[in-house]
Amino acid sequence: MNAFKLWYHKLGSPPYFYVFAGYIQPWLWTIAIVLALLGLYGGLVLAPPDALQGDAFRIIFVHVPAAWMSLFVYGVMAVSAFVAVIWRPKMAEVLAMESAPIGAAFTLIALITGSLWGKPMWGTYWTWDARLTSELVLFFIYLGVIGLYHAFDDPRQGARAASFLAMIGAVNLPIVHYSVVWWNTLHQGTTVRYFGPSSIAPSMLWPLLLMTIAAKFYYGASLMGRSRVALLDLERGKDWVADEVRGGDVHG
Repeated sequence: MNAFKLWYHKLGSPPYFYVFAGYIQPWLWTIAIVLALLGLYGGLVLAPPDALQGDAFRIIFVHVPAAWMSLFVYGVMAVSAFVAVIWRPKMAEVLAMESAPIGAAFTLIALITGSLWGKPMWGTYWTWDARLTSELVLFFIYLGVIGLYHAFDDPRQGARAASFLAMIGAVNLPIVHYSVVWWNTLHQGTTVRYFGPSSIAPSMLWPLLLMTIAAKFYYGASLMGRSRVALLDLERGKDWVADEVRGGDVHG
């Protein structure tokens, strides 16, 4: 077994993951904060006003990364849930369940900022637009996963049940993503493309991308912190947890 595979398998060990997460979390927070500050400065100060929307467009530097992250986090949660259901490793359950509150927060931010942007653009805070509605459904699915997980006294049984719901709810992801293509929608179409030129100005694009990358590092940092707390609760009674509580070294 090569070094990478050995390291990958070690991550499945709760005590090893606990130490690894504690080591990497400060780095993730630092990178997230630095990139977010640069992105906000570029978006709120350096980027010129939009020709049609004026300064109101600047909400995209929060709204768009949050909307993208609502899908990205759900994807990670769904994959972790699939692994948890098929092979039942404890760490997959932890990562899936601890991703849910973070993803729900990103989705709520996307809905709120989208409504604030919609008022001056559409004249209303809310309309049953395909993109808005499917994003709202995504938020409810997140809440369903969280609620189902906490409905069980046994966290592992709760994680298994919630993982099934997370897998089923994944069918909503392509609906959210392609809603502006499949239906006649008020929501603005795709302006940032992975392949081909983007229709957004470069002076607006680079702060948006920095904010998106910052959001991903924030997700990583938050997930590491939440997972460490969850592991202490899940593994209470184990020697390594007792050592950690006493301030001793943890060996995975």
